[in-house]
Amino acid sequence: MVGVDYTLTVDGKIADQSRPGQPLEFIFGTGMLLPKFEAAILGKEPGDRVGFTLEPKDGYGEFIAEAVVELPKNIFMIDGKIADEMLYAGNQIPMSDAQGNRMMGIVKEVADDRVKMDFNHPMAGKTLHFAVEVISVRDVTPEDLQGRCSCGDCGGGCHHDHEGCGDHEGCGCEGHCH
Repeated sequence: MVGVDYTLTVDGKIADQSRPGQPLEFIFGTGMLLPKFEAAILGKEPGDRVGFTLEPKDGYGEFIAEAVVELPKNIFMIDGKIADEMLYAGNQIPMSDAQGNRMMGIVKEVADDRVKMDFNHPMAGKTLHFAVEVISVRDVTPEDLQGRCSCGDCGGGCHHDHEGCGDHEGCGCEGHCH
C-alpha cells in the first residue's frame, strides 16, 4: 500500500492534486493507477520526491476525432420527455453503446434536434506532468482489500483518472473506493 502526495499539471495549469494531509493511497501493482505512474515511483521510499512527464500514449491515449459524435436529441428521453436538465455543455453522462458497453460521454454542444458528445477520456491527447512525494509504503492489510470496488463492471478499484474517486465509468459503485 503506497500513499503519495501529487500535483498533476496539464497545459501549464494544475489539473488535479491530492488534498493536504490526505495522500492518495493505492495498492501498488494492481492497475489502480497508470502503469508509467507506478513505474516512476517504483523503489521509492517515504520522503522521496520525483517529477515525471507522461506523453498521451502513456497516459489516457491520443484524442480520437471519431469519438466525438452527434446523436439525435430524442435518445435522451426519460419517461417520454427529453431530459433537458442534463443536456448542457461540459456535463458527463453515462451511456451504453449498441453492444451494452458502458462509457462516459461529455456534452460538447446542444442543438434543437441533436447533441454533440465526446467519448474521449477528458485527459486524452494531453501530456501529463506529475510532481509526486511518497508519503507511506506498507504491507497491504485485509481491510485495504475491502475498500476495493467488487462490482466487476469497472475492473475493481479506483481508477484515479483522478477526476474524482467514484468515476467508475458508470458502473454505479460511487463511493466504494478509498
